[in-house]
Amino acid sequence: MRSRNTVMRNFTNVITCWTVAAAFGLVLLSAGRSQAAEPDAGALEIVKVRPNFYMIAGSGGNIGVQIGSDGVILINSGNGAATNEVLAAIKKLTDTQIRYIINTGADADFVGGNAKLAKAGLNVLNGQTGAAILAHESVLARMSARNAKPSYPGDAWPSEAFLPKRYAFRMNDDAIEIFHQPAAHSDADSLVLFRQADVVVAGDILDTTRFPAIDLANGGTIQGEIDALNRLIELTVVPVPFIYNGVGTYVIPGHGRLCLQLDVVDYRDMVVVVRDVIADLIQQGKTLDQIKAAHPAKAYETEYGTQEGSTSAFVEAVYKSLTAKK
Repeated sequence: MRSRNTVMRNFTNVITCWTVAAAFGLVLLSAGRSQAAEPDAGALEIVKVRPNFYMIAGSGGNIGVQIGSDGVILINSGNGAATNEVLAAIKKLTDTQIRYIINTGADADFVGGNAKLAKAGLNVLNGQTGAAILAHESVLARMSARNAKPSYPGDAWPSEAFLPKRYAFRMNDDAIEIFHQPAAHSDADSLVLFRQADVVVAGDILDTTRFPAIDLANGGTIQGEIDALNRLIELTVVPVPFIYNGVGTYVIPGHGRLCLQLDVVDYRDMVVVVRDVIADLIQQGKTLDQIKAAHPAKAYETEYGTQEGSTSAFVEAVYKSLTAKK
């Protein structure tokens, strides 16, 4: 029989865990809201992530902006429809020149502004007009393909493409690492980690506005998506034991609100649960139509299925990914 001291000690531990969890929850709930939105941003929303790091939303995919003595680094360039507004927003933040545009993928809402934003910058190596566009070789292959839809002019393509899974360099007193994630949302996804700033830009590997869009036609797979989310979690640090605002790695998703590690964990868990449910139904011999009728993602549709067709497209992509011939 346990002693009274043991019981009280266990009770105290439980209360402590509840207190930490509650405090952590408050931090998570306020993560996106606590970052100050800059005024007069027009149709764009500018979220201050760190003193030298911002997220620009409202021009297609989210754009990361790191500012330092070496210049401005943009992570993605939006869809191109609001490039003038993006340039105006950057000028409100800094007088320094755009030096690099890093693309996390080849989708139009991330690379559409490449050409115009690059022309507005200066090359970091020779000081000539035109910022460098940096991406994995798979992005260059997609954008330069003869049958690329939409098609892009040559000055929108990456001017610096790398082949390894990891590419690293240093600017603005920060170590910047780019990790290629094959066969995730597509075959051209990358995660971009800023070590000093403690920020990761995830592209469409993480999209808080919908279920993952698995682009099967361009090499996306459900297992690759899960692997990429697990890698993203590994790159982040949870804000404990000192739980207060601004501590912990911030993650900028392809679309949607600013995230912390537990947001990514919740998203990963959702993807794994839906994958496992669909895999079980496949084992039972169910057809795609029967699986859709069973609503395997129903528990998450309120949060991630609000965009028309998002749920159906995700279920179908998971089914086809799991049943594809190896």
